[in-house]
Amino acid sequence: MVKRPLASKKNPELQIHLGTVVRKCRTEMGLTQEELASRADLHRTYLADIERGARNVTLRILAKLAKTLHISLADLFLGSAGIVHPEIGAGDDDALTAGRDILLVEGNAADAAATARALKLARVVNPIQIVRSGEAALDYLGGAGRFSVRKPQRPQLIVVDLNLPKMSGLEFLRRLKAGTTTRDIPVLVLSENVASPVATKRRAS
Repeated sequence: MVKRPLASKKNPELQIHLGTVVRKCRTEMGLTQEELASRADLHRTYLADIERGARNVTLRILAKLAKTLHISLADLFLGSAGIVHPEIGAGDDDALTAGRDILLVEGNAADAAATARALKLARVVNPIQIVRSGEAALDYLGGAGRFSVRKPQRPQLIVVDLNLPKMSGLEFLRRLKAGTTTRDIPVLVLSENVASPVATKRRAS
């Protein structure tokens, strides 16, 4: 089950980036929005909203778009965060970031495993560090608590569930953005999915 869309109103820059990538690839392939929507089994208006940066998008939808556009899901999904994958050559400057972690902040163990699995299927090679609360995530970022034995390190990306135990995801984001050393770390927000955007293909009459 696809539980939640990625990229909410809390990080519109990621939605805008995704829309830009989709529109650019579609244009290079010479496809109209109607044609791409049909091939990816999406509503055209839903695709138009994606290209405008005005839509939450699930991993399942991203996978459909990446396959239809003939690019890797990692390129489509995480390009703005500088995540690298096996298609990047060893001599590329971007490959220098390959060892940096993705920090996954998720209180539900099953959901954490599903998200980590989706990232691996997307051929994202960065190590994935999972913490179960906002407090633990702040400790990870600051090298405190059980992470005091490690030197504080900025992750390449933070993926956070809004529905966290104790400290909420929104409070974690507030503290993250208030920190001078953490405010510019790219963030993907997970929230409950309320409806499936996949189109039901119209039958020919």
